[in-house]
Amino acid sequence: MLHPFLTVTDLAELLRTRQVSAIETAQFYLDRVDAVNPLVNAIVWMDRDDVLRRAREADRRLADGTARPFEGVPLPIKDLTPVEGQPYTASSLAIDPDPAPANEVTVDLIEDAGFVLFGRTNSPEFGPLTVSENRRWGKTRNPWNLDHTSGGSSGGATAAVAAGLAPAAHASDGGGSIRVPSSATGLVGLKPSRGRVPNDVRGWEQSTTEGAVTRTVVDAAAMLDVLSGFDPLAWYSAPTPARPYREEVGAPQPRLRIGLLLTPPTGLEVDPECVTAARVLADALAHLGHDIVPVSPFLYSPASLRGFADLVISASVWGTPFDHARADDLDPYIRYRFDRATSFHAGQYVALANQLQWETRQVVGQWGSDFDLLLTPTTATTTPRVGEVYDEANDHPDGPRLTEGRTISFTSWVNIAGLPAVSLPVHRTADGLPQGAQLVGAPFDEATLIRVAAEVEPAFDWAGQHAPLAAAPAV
Repeated sequence: MLHPFLTVTDLAELLRTRQVSAIETAQFYLDRVDAVNPLVNAIVWMDRDDVLRRAREADRRLADGTARPFEGVPLPIKDLTPVEGQPYTASSLAIDPDPAPANEVTVDLIEDAGFVLFGRTNSPEFGPLTVSENRRWGKTRNPWNLDHTSGGSSGGATAAVAAGLAPAAHASDGGGSIRVPSSATGLVGLKPSRGRVPNDVRGWEQSTTEGAVTRTVVDAAAMLDVLSGFDPLAWYSAPTPARPYREEVGAPQPRLRIGLLLTPPTGLEVDPECVTAARVLADALAHLGHDIVPVSPFLYSPASLRGFADLVISASVWGTPFDHARADDLDPYIRYRFDRATSFHAGQYVALANQLQWETRQVVGQWGSDFDLLLTPTTATTTPRVGEVYDEANDHPDGPRLTEGRTISFTSWVNIAGLPAVSLPVHRTADGLPQGAQLVGAPFDEATLIRVAAEVEPAFDWAGQHAPLAAAPAV
């Protein structure tokens, strides 16, 4: 009944109909962690007693009729997000593993939906790297090929799902951190619009967002329903959707103009396998009746893109709550950003922030005018080997860091614009690794992304494509 490739919605149905118990489910996934996690290093902290306590509470609710939609479904939390009572280090040696005093609001939403919190997943120190590797927890590996990374910054999350350690995982995205690792591990990675998911603080000049990584589009939609909602305490919230996102799966989708972009705004080289992924998705969408048109949109000036990568992210690293006296405990590339932040003054930051806002009006205005959706490769490079990006960053923190740059060439501008986007696992490279293609939607229009992704999903059966490491007999 239980097996490593269950989806969130399927597992929730098994629990709701009492075909399995929450305790059985928790124990099944704990056993999976024991067997598989030492190979991938996806989950870096686990309180087994707390998991089983939460599972027993879920079974009580399932028995007495007070069960919530996802009662008893295990869900790990990314290490960059605080959970009350769990150690919060942001994957850094510069922060002591003291218990967090309170949940991030996203965690409240996850708990309110009935999920059983299931450990913490690896990330890069403080988040600004496209692999989940650090000195505190070590390197996370790709279940499709252990010599390769699972990406970042939500690489621990995607490795956990791809390895069958959980049916889905909490994630976050500040420049591609949901979409890049989803591309690397063959998952659906939906990045919500700015303001769609409540956050205590939205980082990186309002470009970061919480979300989830899943096996299927219906799970992505269901998780967005859990995580989204009006937040009266926030500076702003995204407009309320017309109906639950789950109802968009299978809903009629009119013919769209889909712009095809194969050259990133960074101008960096694109690997032919990445181009192939985008063209494969373009062909599938054309077969469904959509118009695919080559486009060359404006996606920020080079100065703005450089400023975001240099000034905004460096300032955000400096502003991360940790004891600045322990800066020597930081990885060299983080220490470089820490020091870099002090070389700018406040006026320069404000001038850049204003420029980003001004250019964003030009960027988002192209949706609905020049095209309805934008289709790109998810990354400009195939998935790097373990250690490649991390060593590049630490050996040359002030250098061009081209591998990392190619990883986020098609994704980071989407965060600046606050647009919704999804990476879909549509291609396999010559060496057998997954490679995704990205669809970028109009402002606050996750609904169209979900309808189109669900429309094309049957052509690829990505839920049926399993990482070799995760293959195991059903229990």
